[in-house]
Amino acid sequence: MTKRILHVVSNVAHYADPSEPTGLWLAELTHAYHVFAAKGYEQHLVSPKGGVSPLEPRSLKWPHADSTAKAWLADKARLALLSTTARPDEVDPGDFNAIYFTGGHAVMWDFPDDAVLQRLTREIYERGGIVASVCHGYCGLLNTKLSDGTLLVAGRRVTGYSWVEEVLAGVAKKVPYNAEKEMKRRGALYEKALIPFTTKVVVDARLVTGQNPQSARATAEQVAALL
Repeated sequence: MTKRILHVVSNVAHYADPSEPTGLWLAELTHAYHVFAAKGYEQHLVSPKGGVSPLEPRSLKWPHADSTAKAWLADKARLALLSTTARPDEVDPGDFNAIYFTGGHAVMWDFPDDAVLQRLTREIYERGGIVASVCHGYCGLLNTKLSDGTLLVAGRRVTGYSWVEEVLAGVAKKVPYNAEKEMKRRGALYEKALIPFTTKVVVDARLVTGQNPQSARATAEQVAALL
């Protein structure tokens, strides 16, 4: 049976200030997509509202836009996937072996409290599937509960975009909350690399998390290894 991956992307196009654009950090999707495509996996995109997933402008510029991102931007069929994402209520969790939450600051607004995304995550996980996130994607795991009422991340080793990286990126005053702090508040055992913006992946059984955009490929490779 072909393995199937569900990528979660954001619909949010800006920070609280509409003049400050954000969106999907493209390489976090393309690196993973490339890894999974090489394995022959079937891949689908979902977003909280369905439809268009805006792109973070900074992710389209050097040095962030690497060969996989540039190839995606040059491929009309691939770009079309970001205009026609499915809604969570259109997705059958039984069809997927893994769910992968992409990042970009946008997700801080529309990932944490989406009840249908939480249901998809819970059902994929409880069927024996893999839950993965990279960078800010872990905001999508903050409030997901298992069937027994416990938080998915409680007592689990995780990583994700760190507060020091927010500060160094110059956006600490623009974000709606401190994601690292919120993850720790939920009982997660948060870890980060000693040096900001370097690759860090944490694997806790079927929960796989990557710290930042530089970790996307390695995160997907760990998911593929588990599959």
